[in-house]
Amino acid sequence: MRLLIVEDSKTLRESLRTGLAREGFAVKFYDTLEDFYLAEALEYIAAWRAASTDDPTGICGPIGPTEQLPLVARLVNELELDLRHAHFWGMDEWVLDGRPVDESFPLSFKRADMELCFNRIRPELRMPAENLHFPTVLEAYRASWDRARCLVMQGGQGEVKHWAFNDPPRRQPPHVDAPPSPEEYRKLATRIVDLHPMTLIQNARTSGGGVVSNVPTQAATVGPVETWRSEKVSIWQAGSHDNPFGMRLTTLMIAKRLPDASVPMSLLADHPNVQFNFYRGGLGTCTVEMH
Repeated sequence: MRLLIVEDSKTLRESLRTGLAREGFAVKFYDTLEDFYLAEALEYIAAWRAASTDDPTGICGPIGPTEQLPLVARLVNELELDLRHAHFWGMDEWVLDGRPVDESFPLSFKRADMELCFNRIRPELRMPAENLHFPTVLEAYRASWDRARCLVMQGGQGEVKHWAFNDPPRRQPPHVDAPPSPEEYRKLATRIVDLHPMTLIQNARTSGGGVVSNVPTQAATVGPVETWRSEKVSIWQAGSHDNPFGMRLTTLMIAKRLPDASVPMSLLADHPNVQFNFYRGGLGTCTVEMH
């Protein structure tokens, strides 16, 4: 079965992938990066526009990609969108010496969110500080999901096929011979995790000039529990964080409802509302091309 999945993913044509959309799983394509990141930014605006006194709503957003964040701030300012009842959840934060880092850490995800988005919003429009939730104090972060409805959780896809830092589990007892079942994996809430070596390398490449030693080996990350509390999961793939095969693989596994904890993104096959968004120019091919 696994060999068939691999071969199907390698040979999957775009026309077939579009046809893989089903109830609960949408696949969208964008012809330009401008359109791609604007569409991603507009998900923030839609989630925040829906917020009211009696029904506060929000969005959970990633660092990676980040290109949408300045657009979000610009849209809020231009539309004069009052965010007093809106909420935001950051997905992750690095952990050093057993504790999430603060904003002084150069790679801090909260720092990136604040500098690229929230500090650029006009002060009179900004959401209250207590409506900004980052996984720096885990119990408080988990409790914050009871304060508002998360209308959408955005994410990217890493080379280990994670969303957030939900990496493939280590093959250690009791999972030496097989990964945990999807049902077992989905019981994981926001927590501190040991990061997969590929995740360290990828973050060094995309954010640190390739210096792997600067990337912490642990992070606090939003879990499947909170993901399943989000009314929609929206994954954005520009082709810069995962490869052509990986993007095709998870699309096929979700479309065909083949969840497997060794490919964490595939667990979204069991979520009732998932959307994959692709920049057409970043899809690439799975053909052999020597460099």
